Amino acid sequence: MNKSDNAYKSIGEVAKILNLVNKKTGNLNTHTIRFWEKEFKQIKPKIFAGKRRYYDESSILILKKIHFLLKERGMTINGVKKLLNNKPLKLDEVLNNSISGDNLKLKNKLKKILDLTKELKNLK
Repeated sequence: MNKSDNAYKSIGEVAKILNLVNKKTGNLNTHTIRFWEKEFKQIKPKIFAGKRRYYDESSILILKKIHFLLKERGMTINGVKKLLNNKPLKLDEVLNNSISGDNLKLKNKLKKILDLTKELKNLK
């Protein structure tokens, strides 16, 4: 029997959805979700008897965004907080936080330019 898509899901089910699996042991990294709960006020699981957490679809969508921005885009927690709170990021924050395939070339070029300017300063 499968749960419907809008049913509450346990923390283990959410960890599977997000593919939060320890590569060495194969265990689910549910502690990551609990940590994100403390960091991001947008995540509001229902906590029932026995302190078991259950997540609705909106919380799971927020967790998917957080997972994507942190793990795929390489952003910092503070950068993700600003995005989720609709605060604008400064240009240097975008460059430092986003290392996706599109921005990786640009970031590498900027790093090379920075390294070259440091070398030139050292030659003086």
